[in-house]
Amino acid sequence: MITTVTSLTILRRDLRRLAFRYGLPVETRARLVLSAVEVARPRLAAGRPLNVRAGIEYGGAHPRFLAVELSAPWPGATLPLPCEPGREAGVVWRIGLPSPLPLADPSDTVGAEEAVEEELALALSRVDALSTQQDEMRSELAETDRGLVALYVELEERDERLRLAHSLIFRELEAALRPPPPLVEGVELAVHYVPAGDHAPTGGDLYDWFTLPDDTLQITVVDAIGHGVESTRSALNVTHAVRTLVLERHPLESIVARTADTLVPTFRGLMATLQLARLDTRTGELRLANGGHPFPLLVRADGTARYLEAWGSGVGFPFPGSDAVLHDRLAPGDLLLLYTDGLTESRRDLDEGERLLMSSAQRHAHLPLPELIAAIVADLHSVILHADDTLLLGIRLPAGEPHAADG
Repeated sequence: MITTVTSLTILRRDLRRLAFRYGLPVETRARLVLSAVEVARPRLAAGRPLNVRAGIEYGGAHPRFLAVELSAPWPGATLPLPCEPGREAGVVWRIGLPSPLPLADPSDTVGAEEAVEEELALALSRVDALSTQQDEMRSELAETDRGLVALYVELEERDERLRLAHSLIFRELEAALRPPPPLVEGVELAVHYVPAGDHAPTGGDLYDWFTLPDDTLQITVVDAIGHGVESTRSALNVTHAVRTLVLERHPLESIVARTADTLVPTFRGLMATLQLARLDTRTGELRLANGGHPFPLLVRADGTARYLEAWGSGVGFPFPGSDAVLHDRLAPGDLLLLYTDGLTESRRDLDEGERLLMSSAQRHAHLPLPELIAAIVADLHSVILHADDTLLLGIRLPAGEPHAADG
């Protein structure tokens, strides 16, 4: 069948009749009409008629396809029903036919309004189905959101429980690593520790203090390079080695070097500074050995203050050892502060940090020792440009309690 059409109205009518005659589904019919109109519109709008060729293409013993061909150029847009290149520079749609073919009389026709209503009804049913699916999807998404919120709340609660458990473990670990001040008659002791971050509360700043059989107080302050558990392990190795050497009664001036000789061959990469202080609690005599550590601060009872410059090189550094043992004496009311560099270098200026430490210690000297230590840390950490583990340890001889050397 070949016809010539001169308007879109005629094209729509002829295609709908053709689709009805061969029993095409309403949706296929609607797609064919829309696609053909899209292809034909430019040609008909220009006043040029086009030919419509329609017929059955057989595939074997039975009819298989309805071929509808328009003598119009290939469209540039995607069509509702895809087409193929046809003969004579046209386009063709090949549509599978039902089997068996409907027994429709070739003279039967479908009214234009009836056909449009069918197609519109189909489109509306599709819209209704999509709307229903969209509502179902919204409901499922809302349920999923509620589930996700509940899961998020559960995870937050679990994380909080884990944080509390970790905090408890860290506090217990800290208590195990950091011995409380020993009870020494006639000496006040206090310590304050601040980790570089909550994620690594152990750090590499450690201390050890204990009394010897002759009532001498031995204090060790260690600052191992690095942060976290690895630096803690290094600091523990140093404090344990020092304690062993002290209890074996090695001379104070040899302990830094002997500690390095003991540890470095086994723990390669270990680097730490350390300060050793030995105080005769009966006479106030003080001896200091230093392994590259910040100088202790001595604040006298009259308010004067100075740094005790004992020199040396730390464990893991070149030529480790204390250059000499510094001798001094603490009198009643005197305060000695041992610390790590995280206290004085938080502002990235060591000289400024040392000035602030001296002035803060002098200003708060009247406070009870634990409060004094906390106040100093607060002053020096009011600005932190470089976060590091911080340890501050205080020793004070109470005023009004003369020692044996005072007669």
